[in-house]
Amino acid sequence: MHHNMNFMIIIALTLITIYIIFVFQNKQWPIYRTFFWCLGIILASSVIIFPIFHHQFDMHMYGHLILGMAAPLLMALSKPITLLLNSLNVHHARKVTKLLKSGYIKLITHPLSALILNTGGLWLLYRSSLFMMMHESLVVFYLVHFHVFAAGYLFTSVILQNEPTAHPYTFKYRSIVMIISVALHQILSKSFYPYPPAGVEKVEAENGAIIMYYGGDVIELIVIFLMCYQWYYSTRPNKKIDMNVNQNY
Repeated sequence: MHHNMNFMIIIALTLITIYIIFVFQNKQWPIYRTFFWCLGIILASSVIIFPIFHHQFDMHMYGHLILGMAAPLLMALSKPITLLLNSLNVHHARKVTKLLKSGYIKLITHPLSALILNTGGLWLLYRSSLFMMMHESLVVFYLVHFHVFAAGYLFTSVILQNEPTAHPYTFKYRSIVMIISVALHQILSKSFYPYPPAGVEKVEAENGAIIMYYGGDVIELIVIFLMCYQWYYSTRPNKKIDMNVNQNY
């Protein structure tokens, strides 16, 4: 486990270093975005590194909120795609833009696809034997944690739509998908009361349900606030704003 910890620390430091290198090429880049990126990476990697998040179900649920919701939100607000495009020369920026326009990216960045990968993935984790397998296999453990983080980041980015995108969706459409996501998240957490996940004691499951329900609410409310903030500024009269890149956050 010690070697795995070192590996995660190296990955985290590499991602922070790459971001900061790009920041130095963008003199006007807001410092709070760099802070959000660094904090998001530190939080996400901490959940995987520290054993405290992997033994008791209530602590596991705190880890889920950090890895799948809080860290992705911070990193989405740090706008890494915008930073990357601003840092590359024209030739390489066009290659990235071409990739963003590809069929695969169009598929996974559809709000419904992002919803299935994110919230659907959680239902699969807690309503199948996958949760037990995660504690028995190191490979499954890492794959599940990577998926929770990656799907959380994808969903948050798609819902906020605060970066350049070749496939924009309306505020109304994204809002409907967000409401469905909130409902599915709450139903899943409430289902822990009558039906605890495999291998979890009833009392632990109930404590985890409370953390998932109310903790998830807090982060989802922040996302909804940011969506409405973006919508409000984009619909103000006589205010020119890029619909895909809201510079206000």
